[in-house]
Amino acid sequence: MRYVDGFVLPVPKKKLQTYRRIARQASKVWRDHGALEFRECAGDDLNTKMGVPFPRVVKLKPGETVVFSWIVFKSRKHRDSVNAKVMKDSRMAKMMKMPMPFDPKRMCYGGFTVMIEE
Repeated sequence: MRYVDGFVLPVPKKKLQTYRRIARQASKVWRDHGALEFRECAGDDLNTKMGVPFPRVVKLKPGETVVFSWIVFKSRKHRDSVNAKVMKDSRMAKMMKMPMPFDPKRMCYGGFTVMIEE
């Protein structure tokens, strides 16, 4: 079964284009090292009445939106191998020195085993 790294984070709307530019660069790095998919999605319908809405999870502030992202790998072993290569990639090191257009302290992250794939 495939494995997914998932992210939910708040991004100021005025910095969304900057975030998109950085995410495109990151996508290229992950895909070059073997990630199967790399997705970045900006919040559109976030005022839900069911469950805990994403804005509450990330403590959304006025002028921000939620970005929901995931990277797909063949397996957890594959994810660990790809991520190790990504972290050693000079392009990633360069990106890590840039100021991030979001508050990383409010980012949610986790690795997930795919249960259903249809």
